[in-house]
Amino acid sequence: MPLVPRSSYYTKDYRQTAAFIRARQPYLVKNIFTGLGIATFAISTIDAFTLRAVGQDDFSDVQIPDAPEQPPHTPHTGVLKAAPGLQGSSNVACVNVQRTQKPDAYSGSS
Repeated sequence: MPLVPRSSYYTKDYRQTAAFIRARQPYLVKNIFTGLGIATFAISTIDAFTLRAVGQDDFSDVQIPDAPEQPPHTPHTGVLKAAPGLQGSSNVACVNVQRTQKPDAYSGSS
């Protein structure tokens, strides 16, 4: 343990003491306005420089590729039928039913 007690504006759990808050109070508003001014200047300067630099660029040397060809659409081979129980409803749900061949007489079970 040191002979001279440690003097700090922070408590042992690193919170600000009342003395520290009182010492900063006269500078709080000035610091907020200074920080906002610096941030606004920096952001607006960067944006203005970027927009000016891009506005001077000439994109005539950039080749624009042709639009990709769309594959031909396949015809719809299914049959749309109303779902059972919804024939009288205004919101008719449709079910895609694939056409199948009639079963052979020999392929069925006996």
